[in-house]
Amino acid sequence: MDTKNIVAAISLSAAVIILYSLFFAPTTEQIKKNQQQINKTQNSDTPIIEEDEKIKEITREVAIESSQRIKFKNNNIEGSISLVGAIIDDLIFKNYKKTLNGNDNIILLNPKNINKGYYVDIGWVTNDKNIDLPNSKTVWKVEGNKNLSPGNPVTFSWTNDQGISFEKEINIDEKFLFTINQKILNKSDKIYTFYPYGQILRNESPDVTNFYILHEGLIGVLDEQLIEEDYDDIIEKKFSQTANSGWIGITDKYWITSIIPDANKEFRADFSYKDKFKASFIQTNPIEVSSNSEINSLTKVIIAAKEVDVIDRYAENLKINKFDLAIDWGWFYFFTKNFFFAIDYFFKLTGNFGVAIILITICIRILFFPLANYSFRSMAKMKVLQPEMTRLKELHKDDKMKLQQAMMALYKKEKVNPISGCLPIFIQIPFFFAIYKVLFVTLEMRHQPFFGWIKDLSERDPTSIFNLFGLIPWDPPSFLLIGIWPCLMGLTMYFQQKLNPTPPDPIQQKIFMFFPLFLTIILAPFPSGLVIYWTINNVLTMAQQIVIMKKTTVKTV
Repeated sequence: MDTKNIVAAISLSAAVIILYSLFFAPTTEQIKKNQQQINKTQNSDTPIIEEDEKIKEITREVAIESSQRIKFKNNNIEGSISLVGAIIDDLIFKNYKKTLNGNDNIILLNPKNINKGYYVDIGWVTNDKNIDLPNSKTVWKVEGNKNLSPGNPVTFSWTNDQGISFEKEINIDEKFLFTINQKILNKSDKIYTFYPYGQILRNESPDVTNFYILHEGLIGVLDEQLIEEDYDDIIEKKFSQTANSGWIGITDKYWITSIIPDANKEFRADFSYKDKFKASFIQTNPIEVSSNSEINSLTKVIIAAKEVDVIDRYAENLKINKFDLAIDWGWFYFFTKNFFFAIDYFFKLTGNFGVAIILITICIRILFFPLANYSFRSMAKMKVLQPEMTRLKELHKDDKMKLQQAMMALYKKEKVNPISGCLPIFIQIPFFFAIYKVLFVTLEMRHQPFFGWIKDLSERDPTSIFNLFGLIPWDPPSFLLIGIWPCLMGLTMYFQQKLNPTPPDPIQQKIFMFFPLFLTIILAPFPSGLVIYWTINNVLTMAQQIVIMKKTTVKTV
């Protein structure tokens, strides 16, 4: 790597660290506040939410059929709620398939007594051990309507022997929102106190991408602070914190299961693992129900495909603080998200995300044309000055100080900036990362085709040079899948390299000779949309460089 690229890499790293320190790193006050909240949590008198369910080696279908259920359905999801425990443990996304050409829909929630159990439980707990509460084994009754749909809620009810009735009215909207209104009717002559709670439980961790730019696991926003805990981390250490607002959940790459507690009521959030992963909340202040009276608690549950406009709409309409962070936009949230909106705008114009990527690439080149123009002019001059630079090196090969002075004098005379070649790197890297992030995390990019053999822009180019791009009837292993678009990108990098000044060091020359091949291999597994962006960007860069080089003339002595 030459000096210019080293400088660029170091500068970029420093910029990232500085930006994070200034805008993203928690302040001392925030750290102290969080510690106070943790200490408060540890001393809390709120009861513990218990969950004990044995796993059975049965199929999902058998588990569903083993209990009475209330079915729900709208245009986006369908599933059922078990009368045993009144839990949401069966949910299917109607508009998303498991594979590109498959017919099976994405299944997110599963019954609690199977290996892949994943479900939502909303209820009450109390410190009074003499009160009989509904639990995971309680069989609820359904009053009135027995099919849950938008505008048609379902009411679950159960009464204990002490004259206390429990009700759950569940509503569903047209997308992914469940609104659960819990009610307790105290028909006895005693006063009781209860704590509303909600929990998401997952029996085992799913297959995750294990890539640093994407969080998959337990997630929440507590009083403005984003909390992310990986599955592996939460096995080792429990997380607890009190908050006055926020939400909790478990997130996958494209799907999220989340709970939003009743507004403006302090709660304790817990992320833990004990035979299963659990994200839960419990209200810290009890609600008292007098004799012959009732109390209620409102909880929202969003089990969603992470469509950007849907997530944003829920965040705005329901006033859920930072719910849009359910999509992992990363540190440079403001940049990455707006970059998605730009691509999405062109997609709505063209109907093809690949074309949208090409158009956004052109826009980026136009936007930074003056800056790139300056850089390429300097690089063109540097290439023209190479014979003179070689002469000076031979002349002052034994005196590095004089050589440096002569070089600086030459740069000053010809008005050349030797590090100006770093500018295109600074321009490209943020956009490269942004489009990579967008392609990697946004559901909108999933299963989106380009033209020809590219059927999914979020996946790698499926062709391979090792079977002559399909001409030879052989399926090479994944590490040999170097497709057409990566090869095109490598070729553009090779030709672009020829336009730049040749490094004076022979070792550097050899390194740079193999650099396009190296990047071709490295970028081959990346999303094809990213490789298309890089290729088109290289072509536009070369065109600009060629025009500038033809117009640039330098006379040397």
